[in-house]
Amino acid sequence: MQRVWIVTGASRGIGEAIAAKAAAGGDAVACVARSPSGRPWAAGARVLELAEDLTAEHAGERVVAAALEAFGRIDVVVNNAGLHRGGRIETLLDEDFERVLATNLRAPLRLCRAAAPHLRAGGAIVNIGAVVGLRGFPGDSAYGSSKAGVAGLTRVLAIELARRGVTVNCVIPGFTETEMTAAVDERARKRLRERIPLGRPCTPEEVADVVHWVAGSPSMTGALIPVDGGLMAALGS
Repeated sequence: MQRVWIVTGASRGIGEAIAAKAAAGGDAVACVARSPSGRPWAAGARVLELAEDLTAEHAGERVVAAALEAFGRIDVVVNNAGLHRGGRIETLLDEDFERVLATNLRAPLRLCRAAAPHLRAGGAIVNIGAVVGLRGFPGDSAYGSSKAGVAGLTRVLAIELARRGVTVNCVIPGFTETEMTAAVDERARKRLRERIPLGRPCTPEEVADVVHWVAGSPSMTGALIPVDGGLMAALGS
């Protein structure tokens, strides 16, 4: 059966790969980003591009309403949109910390709250986490805190929505080749690659493959699923 997806942060990187895989499979996709991707979607693809800042008041409700109006239902919600601001504790600005939490944690909560009443049995929420949310990296207190919160939110919502047959899981990419990580300097990239047991970053398409599998797994909920080339296993607990 064809499904209807909402994918946030869908204009580039992992979000774009998730949306493209869904559309290529014949599913309908509401692609949410601050600005449209400009991607040349295949003829016949059922794609709705929504320009929305998810940190704005009632943005989640507007996205859900637009998806329902266009496609009639919602089956899968992917909370992928994210913001990174680095800085060690003595230099990290309060406003940067608050912006990261607003984008990475509060916005997913609001979208889940808006979408949950419309998700039927078999529906799925997939949150995108990060290794730094479960393992400590210097200078990442804002991003790490937000992604740790996403992991906690996933587990709570998995319990709350289980009685309705809706699954909630968290896919955790490792170092992935995207526009966001392209800004990392070569020395840091080399250090990261050396810590990854498989010896290379993931691709957005590899993460998208796992997201689609997770969204279609009816008995898995409350799980944290790494797609990181073994990085978390190497870093230990």
